[in-house]
Amino acid sequence: MAEAPPRAVVYDNYGKAVPPHPGQGWTRFVCISDTHSRCDFPIPPGDVLLHGGDLSSWGSLSQLQTTMRWLEELPHPSKIIIAGNHDLCLDRNWLEKSSAYSELGKEDIHKARAMMIGRGARDAGIHYLEHESTELVTATGKRWKVYGSPAAPRYAPGSFQYKRPEEAKGRRIHWQRIDSPVLTRASSAIYQRIPHDTDILLTHTPPHRILDLASKGVHAGCPYLSDALAGLPDCRLHVFGHIHEGHGALIDEGAPGGCRVHVNAALPWKGQAVIVDLRDFP
Repeated sequence: MAEAPPRAVVYDNYGKAVPPHPGQGWTRFVCISDTHSRCDFPIPPGDVLLHGGDLSSWGSLSQLQTTMRWLEELPHPSKIIIAGNHDLCLDRNWLEKSSAYSELGKEDIHKARAMMIGRGARDAGIHYLEHESTELVTATGKRWKVYGSPAAPRYAPGSFQYKRPEEAKGRRIHWQRIDSPVLTRASSAIYQRIPHDTDILLTHTPPHRILDLASKGVHAGCPYLSDALAGLPDCRLHVFGHIHEGHGALIDEGAPGGCRVHVNAALPWKGQAVIVDLRDFP
């Protein structure tokens, strides 16, 4: 019996020879993260660019503007981006939480957030996600539902971080009505917001024990994100960054729903943009 064709093909070490696009019926995702205001990374072409956050070095408006000009010039028809813990000027709660650590003003944050959804970004095909989804449609009619979250566990002053388990995993509230079975209402916790039918997940933090090994030998990913992934049967690609040392990719054939690709796309220390080719209709 002939082997079934692959559902996903991953390239994370291709040198200067960019592999050819697999053609109609496939979507090429180019995955990057933690570019920290550097604009000299070679980025291969593709159908969709995914950026896993830390767009800036230290969160200033000018650094973010530099990155956005670079992203706007890249040729990818669709570019989906999130923030990270360095992107202070995008976190509207930053001034209230950590004003002592930053010289940012309210006007900087207002301008930064407006830029992410402004005309320049829209014209360049940029979709900025902050605990929300967008949907892409390919030429073959394939619809990809993409969800993005900038959140990460707190380990130092930074943006979009959570301290308590309840912020990440939340609680579920149960109640009984006389005329119906038990109903369940999810809280607004970070990872309970991810829609069940998400195809592509973009987070800043890695999940626990997946491409998250830090320099001191600690697995720094989030266990509550790992729990959430177990409930996403349609998720075929998860892209993240944050832990620079974990750059790379792996294919999990035992994931819920079958094959899932995990990508730590962090670029500052090593590696290239990771290319992931997904068959549109597996």
